[in-house]
Amino acid sequence: MDMDKRIHLELQNRTPSDVKELVLDNCRSNEGKIKGLTDKFEELEFLSTINVGLTSVANLPKLSKLKKLELSDNRISGGLEVLAERCPNLTHLNLSGNKIKVLSTIEPLTNLENLKSLDFFNCEVTNLNDYRENVFKLLPQLTYLDGYDQDDKEASDSDTESYVEVDDEEDEEDLGEEERGQKRKRELEDEGEDDD
Repeated sequence: MDMDKRIHLELQNRTPSDVKELVLDNCRSNEGKIKGLTDKFEELEFLSTINVGLTSVANLPKLSKLKKLELSDNRISGGLEVLAERCPNLTHLNLSGNKIKVLSTIEPLTNLENLKSLDFFNCEVTNLNDYRENVFKLLPQLTYLDGYDQDDKEASDSDTESYVEVDDEEDEEDLGEEERGQKRKRELEDEGEDDD
């Protein structure tokens, strides 16, 4: 499915400013652009664009309330400086399975002052000597890198949740039936991953 069609489906009976969570996984991006995603999504807190063919985050709109950004399994190799400018409140960033090869690519993330969790699983950068030590030194605000803290303690489920501050009961009522189903599916998938 094309991205703009998925966004259109997500917006049924709602305006972009009503949307707090947007999952566009496995949609086709248009020449690496997230067509249909604009800065009108001003309340967006969670955006997932897993395996959509992104080569860059340069076209990401300003999403000042975005806390969790899933960019796994794309072809991003750099250009991360725009994240601090457009998504200044990010707490969780997943870049697993991208083309991140060197530490200098990560340096712009120092400007994401609220970043607590960062994931580079299946990126070449993880093969560098002293990778974990150097990333924690570069990004002192980080609590978790690839799901583990500096002492190699695994992140608890509550630390890896999308955005912990949201009151789930209240949100469940605001969600449409399809969205509740998608949320439950993600929760089940998350539990399945924990069992592995």
